[in-house]
Amino acid sequence: MARRNKEDVLQNIDWMLVLLYLVLVTLGWFNIYAAVYNEEYKSIFDTSQSYGMQLVWIVSSLVIAFMILIIDGEFFPSFAYVLYGAFIVLLLAVIVAGVEVKGSRSWIGVGSFRIQPAEFAKFATNLALAKYLSNINIKFEKLSTKLIAAAIFAVPALIIILQNETGSALVYGSFVLVLYREGLSGNILLLGVAMVVLFISALLVDEWILLVILGVLAVGSFLFVRLRRQNILIVSVLLIFAAGFVHSVDYAFTNILEPHQKKRINVLLGKEVDPKGAGYNVNQSMIAIGSGGMIGKGYLNGTQTKYNYVPEQSTDFIFCTVGEEWGFAGSVAVLGLFVILLLRIIFLAERQRSSFSRIYGYGLASIIFFHIAINVGMTIGLAPVVGIPLPFFSYGGSSLWSFTILTFIFVRLDAYRFQILR
Repeated sequence: MARRNKEDVLQNIDWMLVLLYLVLVTLGWFNIYAAVYNEEYKSIFDTSQSYGMQLVWIVSSLVIAFMILIIDGEFFPSFAYVLYGAFIVLLLAVIVAGVEVKGSRSWIGVGSFRIQPAEFAKFATNLALAKYLSNINIKFEKLSTKLIAAAIFAVPALIIILQNETGSALVYGSFVLVLYREGLSGNILLLGVAMVVLFISALLVDEWILLVILGVLAVGSFLFVRLRRQNILIVSVLLIFAAGFVHSVDYAFTNILEPHQKKRINVLLGKEVDPKGAGYNVNQSMIAIGSGGMIGKGYLNGTQTKYNYVPEQSTDFIFCTVGEEWGFAGSVAVLGLFVILLLRIIFLAERQRSSFSRIYGYGLASIIFFHIAINVGMTIGLAPVVGIPLPFFSYGGSSLWSFTILTFIFVRLDAYRFQILR
């Protein structure tokens, strides 16, 4: 019977998704080699260099992927809460006993080996969210259900913020997209967009001027709604909420953020120009990508990245290497592969027979989409520099292992789709 199950797993694996994973990982490895290429160390297998170590991470990731595939499919829903609880405890432990790297206490170190639990907590959070929302006794229409679901991904995010790892914490906001698939009202999305616009406006416009504008908009809204007590109450509450939000943004920016954080935000919004300071990374990144033109300078011929003009060129800014050496055409091709990957995951999620697997699949797609959007956005100056890696491309064991685990758990669940998961 065990042999029969093993054969079923191999037959039911979605090899297209596995192939996309392998292609992206391989392209990432070659780009890391190009980003830090040095004629003194020409061998791509040299483990004394980052690209050689990345090969070690790739091989170990394949071992992890194989181990996940041979685990019984029922394991993941059965132990979802256990894994989630274990990682919450681990995240808390990191605050006390973690290793500080670049001002962030989010790493666990054993000798020269370091690992970032915040990366791995994503798959545990995804499992826990899928487990909760797929419970047959759960009614998503209830407010309590929505609040508990939000708390599942908000708790690890808040702990990670305490580790001073804001970029990783922001990723957990991507789980909101999963809630929309499960029936969250579009009004919440509109409210979120409005808050983002209000947040940016609060940073660009003087607080009192913005409050006057909000007051005028509130009065003007009565021209489009009936003057009923309920409508007046709703508009008044929204006005008070908006005014309080604007004041809180202004207060936080003035009194809570560190000077370097204020500088980054002002540079991003165009309020300050600092090409040699806070804006250096993004400025050099855009120069590198722009210099690639339509078809790029050619593999290993990038100058901006190869000669270290772009900081963190093999990690957070790896997309600069793609833009410089492969040009606009190559960048579009890489982004196209990511789009195909996301569409494939969504397609597989929709064909699942269990709500647990479907929800997990959408969680996987949401996390990967958020990483791509923010990482590429920050390399071209459209998003703040928050240290979010590009999936399967950026150098680092924690990132690659995390995305491998996230992806192959879904591959395993999809292969198990003919069974009934609760």
